[in-house]
Amino acid sequence: METLLQSATRLFAALGYDATTMRQIADATGIDPVRAGFTGNKRDLYLAVIERAHQIEVEAMGSVIESAELAGEGEVTAAVHRIVDTYLNFCVAHPEFPALWIHRWLYDAADLIGLEREFSQPLITTTTRVLRHAVADQSVDIEYCVWTLVWCVHGFVQGGVLDGEGERIGAESGEELARFRRHLHMLIHRVLGLPGDVPD
Repeated sequence: METLLQSATRLFAALGYDATTMRQIADATGIDPVRAGFTGNKRDLYLAVIERAHQIEVEAMGSVIESAELAGEGEVTAAVHRIVDTYLNFCVAHPEFPALWIHRWLYDAADLIGLEREFSQPLITTTTRVLRHAVADQSVDIEYCVWTLVWCVHGFVQGGVLDGEGERIGAESGEELARFRRHLHMLIHRVLGLPGDVPD
């Protein structure tokens, strides 16, 4: 079943829900979905993929967000930057997950409503609440700060940037990834007005 979900995730991420067929998924795995223990349709498989992606993200982010919530006054800056690093590392390790959500931003699987409310919004809400508690400047729009982090990371992981020759380069380059990470830390540090220096 895990092999089926991994393969379906890759195809939904690459082609989108609307352009992916169950035949393509079966061909990619070399397994009949029914023999893998799956008896539903494409909609059911997509929902299973989204739920699996959500669970993996919660496992990756949950403890670091919780530690930020419990951080003392002198630990806030480091805790916030750990959230940034953990989210970036997660998306680099699982680029197919940001791709799933980008397809949804472009109204793929538009007939499947409520997925953001169930699987995306809770983590956004929790992170926003934790950062609002941590940041002294109440004029900062924390929700947009969190979304800026999401947009930037998803865009970089999926699209990268153009180098001096006009070639696309992204997370596969260790040097470019380190450069983006520094920029992300600087961006979040300044927007939130965090005390102390920006971590290296």
